[in-house]
Amino acid sequence: MITQLSAELRLKLLRVARQSLEYFMENGDHIQFPTEIPELLEKRAVFVTLRKRSNGDLRGCIGHSKPRYPLIEAVAKTAISSAVDDSRFTPLKIDELPDLLIELNVLSPMSPSKPENVEIGKHGLMINKGSKGALFLPEVPVSNDWDLKTFFDEICSKADLPKGSWNNRYAELYVFESDAWGENEFPN
Repeated sequence: MITQLSAELRLKLLRVARQSLEYFMENGDHIQFPTEIPELLEKRAVFVTLRKRSNGDLRGCIGHSKPRYPLIEAVAKTAISSAVDDSRFTPLKIDELPDLLIELNVLSPMSPSKPENVEIGKHGLMINKGSKGALFLPEVPVSNDWDLKTFFDEICSKADLPKGSWNNRYAELYVFESDAWGENEFPN
């Protein structure tokens, strides 16, 4: 079970993400966000998803499966990385910022799992086999209306593994939970 952040801290982290992006786009540099709030100083794994506000299309999504930085710093860095480092998209341009919707996922620690213990809607999934791996956030199978087998096969495809590889004894499956929210939950 993952502890959810308060609405106040969720809003603060969305503002950190947006201000980081704006500052980076205007100045090409990172901005610091000093804080004494214990929840924001705890090292946490974070994903930042960027969507077009006008149509909901994905514009960037990057994150880390392991905690590397204090939460406030992880959100700031990952927001920028989602905008400029996602190889599926061209780097974000400053004029795209007004049409951008930011979503945050704060992950629980990863736990090894057997396929039969994975629950759609509750668990995110990570697979590792050899040098290949991939991760899906908990909302991915829900938004795509996947059943469990499709969820497993799609993560294999994302990891550039043959479908069914999730059932291979050398494949490692990990589950996690996520506290997720976005700017659409906090109207201006």
